[in-house]
Amino acid sequence: MDLAHGITRALVPPVQKFQSSIILKWILGFCWYLLHLVVSLVDLVCSLNHLLLSSIISAGLLRKYQNLKLNNLNCLAIVVDSEEAEDTIKIKKLLSWLSSIDVKYITLYDLQGVLKRTIGNDFKSLTNTSLRECKIEDAKNIHSCFQMSKMTVEILSLSDGKEGVAKAANFLISNYMKDDSLRCNGTKPTFSESQVSNALKAIGYNGPDPELLLVYGPARCHLGFPPWRLRYTEIIHMGSLRFLNYGSLVKALYDFSKKNQNYGK
Repeated sequence: MDLAHGITRALVPPVQKFQSSIILKWILGFCWYLLHLVVSLVDLVCSLNHLLLSSIISAGLLRKYQNLKLNNLNCLAIVVDSEEAEDTIKIKKLLSWLSSIDVKYITLYDLQGVLKRTIGNDFKSLTNTSLRECKIEDAKNIHSCFQMSKMTVEILSLSDGKEGVAKAANFLISNYMKDDSLRCNGTKPTFSESQVSNALKAIGYNGPDPELLLVYGPARCHLGFPPWRLRYTEIIHMGSLRFLNYGSLVKALYDFSKKNQNYGK
């Protein structure tokens, strides 16, 4: 009897600890799922609210969204996921909307250069006199840049950023090697931001800096857009291109037009 009683006393604490750990796991699991449910509901409500507002804007029922004042928007960048960039119909619809809104300069970008092969080739094949291939100001080499009605469309890919950095580095080094005083003294080359900017401009890779960048696709980043052109750029994620919506576009532009940007010195 004493032996059985001793065994029972030895086993009771582990059993109680095991039961307590199970209860604790159930409580933590319930709290996690409850938190996940709350976040999902909040996200759903925000998405429905955004969809409803976009639909109202598209219908033209809100007057304040009808006359956009985009005086501070000199260049608008559009970053599209390469897989979604194959949908040229949506891209052309987006460009048409931006042209009607009176955006003057558009920079289209995707990582793999899909837009150059699709939209760029479509532009080159057009014979409309209002559409002509153009050059970026002060550029020595021709980019994929076109004039469509009153709107300039520039098309970039990741290769432009890599090539621009390489050419700018070669340009700076070649100028450094021409300076006999620096080369003979063995001074290590140091380049300021303004020198790099001037080098990019000299080789034709210093287009206008976009004040606003809209990202279409699953990623919430600029996907390798030339970083030297994003010094003061506001980035907005617009969701998938499959759900392209005129009201969402207008709302993004309207919200940007109401903001004050302080760049400092």
